[in-house]
Amino acid sequence: MEEMKLIFEKGARGRRGVKLPEADIPRFKDPDGKYLRKDAPPLPEVSELDVVRHFTALSQRNFSIDTNFYPLGSCTMKYNPKFTEEIARLPGFTDLHPLMAQIDGASCLVQGALEVLYNTESLLAEITGTEEVTTEPLAGAHGELTGIMLIAAYHRDKGNKKKYVIVPDSSHGTNPASAAIGGYELISIPTAEDGCMDMKAYKDKLTDEVAAVMLTCPNTLGIFNARVKEITDLAHKVDALAYYDGANLNAILGKCRPGDLGFDVVHLNLHKTFATPHGGGGPGAGPVGVNEKLTPFLPVPKVVRKKDGSFSLVEDRPKSIGRIAPFYGNFGVILKAYAYITLLGGEGLIKASEGAVLNANYCLKRLKGAYQIPYDRICMHEFVLSASRQMKNGVHALDIAKFLIDKGVHPPTIYFPLIVKEAMMIEPTETESKETLERFAEIMLEAARLAESDPAVLKNAPAAMPVSRLDEVKAARELNCSCV
Repeated sequence: MEEMKLIFEKGARGRRGVKLPEADIPRFKDPDGKYLRKDAPPLPEVSELDVVRHFTALSQRNFSIDTNFYPLGSCTMKYNPKFTEEIARLPGFTDLHPLMAQIDGASCLVQGALEVLYNTESLLAEITGTEEVTTEPLAGAHGELTGIMLIAAYHRDKGNKKKYVIVPDSSHGTNPASAAIGGYELISIPTAEDGCMDMKAYKDKLTDEVAAVMLTCPNTLGIFNARVKEITDLAHKVDALAYYDGANLNAILGKCRPGDLGFDVVHLNLHKTFATPHGGGGPGAGPVGVNEKLTPFLPVPKVVRKKDGSFSLVEDRPKSIGRIAPFYGNFGVILKAYAYITLLGGEGLIKASEGAVLNANYCLKRLKGAYQIPYDRICMHEFVLSASRQMKNGVHALDIAKFLIDKGVHPPTIYFPLIVKEAMMIEPTETESKETLERFAEIMLEAARLAESDPAVLKNAPAAMPVSRLDEVKAARELNCSCV
């Protein structure tokens, strides 16, 4: 690949992309000499064409869901349909000022936006089996923290003296982090041989001092815990609440509802389940649903439908945890999810879930003989392989991940969950075709063969990228081009 220059290395002195007219206002006078520059700022001097070509070339070096297969376990990078982007750009939504809903007499001008929020909350409540939903949290981890704050408010209101939150050792790292930020101490429960939380250890640790148990269902190993209702029932016996990490809801969508399984708090990742953009392509959204025990504590403001059918915001909730974000959440992301849900409908959402599970099991079956499977069971929407077998030749999960880059496939999540040595966490999602899955399987099988016959190929990958292996610690600390 041709070496690419920095934008600062291109162009020439005096070159401009646009010429601005002379200012018709007096120049600023700086009598003390403190504020005006002595020299021109060191900016690149390039034409418009230089800029367009430079950033277009950079974009072509990126991996994205629009250009590459993204089997990123746990993070769920699935295709975002373009019709939702068009809806989110409608002037009736983009031209609204977020404060209009709170101005006396102006709420009539934002009825459409308020209805979107109200309807989205109602749909998510039905999908999750909860009583009420708030769309205010700005991301999944923010939704987790909101859930912990709701749990803490519930216990304070009842006068409960609670100290601990239980999490499985396979949980997402944000689970213990959110609980700790919320003021609780952590109890980690080990994973049993079946890939689920050890029930004996759970029962031993479940005391009157436990505030909540946080579960991902199915868990990060891609396994559905058939004893989940027993887990939530046991928690309720000591007045602990059951928290559902909704990262993996896309595996059970339309098949069962977290609220029906006994969960009191449910957080959702709209990008994982309802096809809104993820990460830097977002921003995100992490709605939270609760049962009737927790509705008084939900954040404000809350969208309500009045008797005349119009919508308004209310803040008169004395037990509310208050505002947890500006305005009403990331409205554009919520709007995209609303469009996606209403387009697919109930049957479509069920088919999406079934497709995700089918695709994951197909890939698992294709790779079964080549890699170690730490928990060899039918999976849900994702599964975890181990590169432990390849380590005998010095090949690690990282080497296989780098090899995939050369093949035009984004690496899966590696080294998570932490309980699996040399973990590779794979999630194909429902949006990929059988042909794409087959190509991915062949590349993974090729990597397994090379680990036996020519491991150096893997250890030197990627060979077709602008850079190969970086000193990753140095690259993070020294953001320049000299750390190859």
